[in-house]
Amino acid sequence: MDTLLKTHNKLEFLPQSHGFSEKLSNLSSIKIQSQQFRFGHKKFRSKRGRNGCVKASSNALLELVPETKKENLEFDLPMYDLSKGLVVDLAVVGGGPAGLAVAQQVSEAGLSVCSIDPSPKLIWPNNYGVWVDEFEAMDMLDCLDTTWSGAVVYVDDKTKKDLDRPYGRVNRRQLKSKMLQKCISNGVKFHQTKVIKVIHEESKSLLICNDGVTIQASVVLDATGFSRCLVQYDKPYDPGYQVAYGILAEVEEHPFDVDKMVFMDWRDSHLNNNLELKESNSKIPTFLYAMPFSSDRIFLEETSLVARPGVPMKDIQERMVARLRHLGIKVKSIEEDERCVIPMGGPLPVLPQRVVGIGGTAGMVHPSTGYMVARTLAAAPIVANSIVQYLGSDRSFSGSELSAKVWKDLWPIERRRQREFFCFGMDVLLKLDLPATRRFFDAFF
Repeated sequence: MDTLLKTHNKLEFLPQSHGFSEKLSNLSSIKIQSQQFRFGHKKFRSKRGRNGCVKASSNALLELVPETKKENLEFDLPMYDLSKGLVVDLAVVGGGPAGLAVAQQVSEAGLSVCSIDPSPKLIWPNNYGVWVDEFEAMDMLDCLDTTWSGAVVYVDDKTKKDLDRPYGRVNRRQLKSKMLQKCISNGVKFHQTKVIKVIHEESKSLLICNDGVTIQASVVLDATGFSRCLVQYDKPYDPGYQVAYGILAEVEEHPFDVDKMVFMDWRDSHLNNNLELKESNSKIPTFLYAMPFSSDRIFLEETSLVARPGVPMKDIQERMVARLRHLGIKVKSIEEDERCVIPMGGPLPVLPQRVVGIGGTAGMVHPSTGYMVARTLAAAPIVANSIVQYLGSDRSFSGSELSAKVWKDLWPIERRRQREFFCFGMDVLLKLDLPATRRFFDAFF
């Protein structure tokens, strides 16, 4: 599923992609709650079986250091020329899928764009899973590295649902390379830094960066995700949290069909020998999400769909270890690991406001599922076309008037009502124990 952040040694709610604007009182609840999710690894001393595989019953599985390191794309990025001091049409803060998609599409219309990110060439760490038809509609099938003919849902030990809808894993390298190439060919300039605050004037905004540089722009787009770098909120923030722990691993074998991905596995027979875990899972259940790439390579992720407060990461990991042991999955090595927390639901940002948002910072995560990447990429043309339309006119709008029109196009009243309905769905899910959750998804699928 879509993920927020992964790191080898600790979990944070707020990615350190950018600095923060001056008004951050509404983030205090996130900082406080995030403490329960910090989880550090001990020094690696794994216990291996005779065949060299890590036994899933051992905590050694959680101490394996992934082999994959952070990797940058080999691009020569055209950098923003500080000496000219020009006012760009659009400054995009954040170089994730949402930010690059809007930068690409606005620049295609001939407007000047500056993309600001501290690591503009870094390959995104997130694992993105999408329904194939969603990427097909956006002409992005070449950005999927693996597809499955369908998906399965295990409601319980006796009930299995087959979903006849192809599913895919996003090739992060290919997606970012494709977006960067188009941005470069369209004339987008890049600045490698963090934005710490923004100052608004009548017709332009000044972005103050931590390297001492000030970038002037007619429109500012905050695409920094859940850090909410610049977009402002005025209501208490009390979301639900999707929490997950996942590994991309080489294993001896696994029991899953390589032609189908496992969308949800709500079975709990793996906890029969641990009454404490079984009881906690019955109250706030977790499920397995799995992408089998071959008979011995698989992505496995134990996920709490939504809870408030979120399920502690240690509990998620313990449930996953018990599940792998029960399934007879022996891990040989871990390519990547993933600890993710996705805030779900909560209020929308102040509408309208001078800074435009997209993605997590604009409240675009699906409140009931946690899915975002396909939704965000589908919304990028709405934001881009709106910016192009209002900037490409006679430019008679003030900065606030222009931003208000873009926000209205992104969040029309119909879409806001739909989001409220999804938030209602999240509130229902928050109240369901395992038996009720099973009944819900048995009916849903």
